[in-house]
Amino acid sequence: MEKIKSNLRFFLSRVDYSTQLTALSLIVMLISILIVGMVHGSISGYIQAVLVIISLILFVYLFLLLGEKAGKYTNNLQYRIDRGTDNSFVEYPLGILLYDDDNRVQWVNPYFVEKTGIESAFSMSLSDISNDLLSLVSDDQENESHQTIKIGDKYYLVQIQRELQTMYFMDITRYSKIERRYEDNRSVIGQVYLDNYAEITQSMSDRDVSNLDNYITNELSNWASSEQMFLKRIDDDHFFIVAYSGKIFNMEKKGFKILDVIREYTSQQNVPLTLSMGFSYGVDDLNVLNDEAQKNLNLSLGRGGDQVVVKEIGQKARFYGGNTDPMEKRTRVRARMISEALQELLKDSDQVLVMGHNHPDMDVLGSCLGIRRIAQMNNTPCKIVIDTKDLHTDVSRLISLIDEDPAIKNDIISSEESMNTVTSNTLIVMVDHSKQSISINPDLFNKTSEKVVVIDHHRRGEEFPENPMLIYIEPYASSTSELITEMLEYQPKNKKAIEKIEATSLLAGITVDTKSFSLRTGTRTFDAASYLRSVGADETLIQNLLKENIDSFIQRNHLIESITMVGNQMAVCFGENDRVYDPVIVAQAADTLLSLNNVEASFVISMRPDDRVGISARSLGNINVQVIMEKLGGGGHLSDAATQIADVTVNEAKEQLVQVLSESENKN
Repeated sequence: MEKIKSNLRFFLSRVDYSTQLTALSLIVMLISILIVGMVHGSISGYIQAVLVIISLILFVYLFLLLGEKAGKYTNNLQYRIDRGTDNSFVEYPLGILLYDDDNRVQWVNPYFVEKTGIESAFSMSLSDISNDLLSLVSDDQENESHQTIKIGDKYYLVQIQRELQTMYFMDITRYSKIERRYEDNRSVIGQVYLDNYAEITQSMSDRDVSNLDNYITNELSNWASSEQMFLKRIDDDHFFIVAYSGKIFNMEKKGFKILDVIREYTSQQNVPLTLSMGFSYGVDDLNVLNDEAQKNLNLSLGRGGDQVVVKEIGQKARFYGGNTDPMEKRTRVRARMISEALQELLKDSDQVLVMGHNHPDMDVLGSCLGIRRIAQMNNTPCKIVIDTKDLHTDVSRLISLIDEDPAIKNDIISSEESMNTVTSNTLIVMVDHSKQSISINPDLFNKTSEKVVVIDHHRRGEEFPENPMLIYIEPYASSTSELITEMLEYQPKNKKAIEKIEATSLLAGITVDTKSFSLRTGTRTFDAASYLRSVGADETLIQNLLKENIDSFIQRNHLIESITMVGNQMAVCFGENDRVYDPVIVAQAADTLLSLNNVEASFVISMRPDDRVGISARSLGNINVQVIMEKLGGGGHLSDAATQIADVTVNEAKEQLVQVLSESENKN
């Protein structure tokens, strides 16, 4: 009996719980059969019981044998798994790095050392291996647990487990090279335009035109050949290009030096000919690329020419060149054609809403009054959208004078009123700006975006109304008031002439934007001023409007006191983080700095009334402040530009500006 108990305990110790239950069930069944056999007392019952016992013994033996083998197999498998896990952590072809709370390396496996060649990684900072590693573990990267980085000449897909402070490195150099090859071999369509070619060659002899054509063709052909591009001349002033994206990327790094080559030669020949280009890539449809390349060329021309616009479809445009002041491209014929086109649009509209940029200046108000007069000359009602709050002193004085004229006063409405006035057949005229986001009332475009006219003298930016009905952008012009003054001269003569206050406002806009006719003036500027004087513009009134009050004078001088120099020719001034300055005062301070010796460009930084930091930039022409401001999200002219930056302090904006200025100076 003891032996049976011992064997039973051994049996139970070798099998799991479910198997024990099965075995016990069989034993119970056996006992039941034996009892049945004994009760019946038949020989067959005993024989049946004996056979069952033999079967049970055989079953138990085989079961124990199987359990023993299964146990050995399980133990062996668990050993191999544990051993394999330990070995893989050290020897598996996957780089592994452990780091501590100070972002220093604690341990790396041999594969990491073998691949990267970094043998003494222990206690190194993650930034010493790669700055990308440090950014991967920083707080602002919490939602991104992996990225591709380069260490030495190899590329790795890095996966991070922040809770374990562990990084895993997978060598994807081969696939990265394939990806880069794909990126570098995408199709690019380009359009090249010779700025002012028709106007320049008009007065040249046939021999000179032929020599110029030969030079341009040879230079562009050699340039295209060296960059492995296909170049085809499709018109006297127009070329077509097919290229690979990698070649375009290389030219971007070099800044498209072909622009400088052509400009320097033509300048020496007293022929002010420059190039404008537009490139597009990013999709497989060549028709789409060609259309986008043409749009990019138009954008380049709208910004004044002598520059290149490169854009991947769906991404932001990139600008290169534009280092010279835009040359005059508009003619009297073009001004008349624009004026006539505007007349047709006015006749097809039930009313006009004209507005400028937020925080309007004299040029905005003068331009708005000019458009209102043109609309009235064509029997179309016109309302001026302007917010009369927080206006600068000179604009407030002009508004006070306008209020004395009931007819004009009744045609000035607020942003809120304009939303109730606009209809589906309303013509919206944007003056002195081309970005909807800086309009006095951007919401107007949501109600009617199909009938928009843009009249501006700033270089066109990437943000632009979609499919405007008429565009008149002339970066060469001194002001938008100058452009509208020329258009007034081609309006119906049988209508009421421009009034004195309107002429004075237009002339004030020209005066302010040219710094009293000292900057950005051409013969057309003086022609426009002469016309306005002839129809009653009052210069004495303008001087009174532009008088500076004592507060503004003190604030401007206070800003100038903070002057610091970046390099040898760039002056930077800045206000306090907790003090708001009027944007006009900031602009005046920037203008004043240019009068100082050895200052070629000036930048004034201050808090604005809208809680953003504004930077006003000015230049005497040798430094392109427009390009500098574009890098900070702004724009403007080569010699007059600005930007507004949200969610930063004045000091932070200053650091960003100084960095851009330093990079610009080093590049030059």
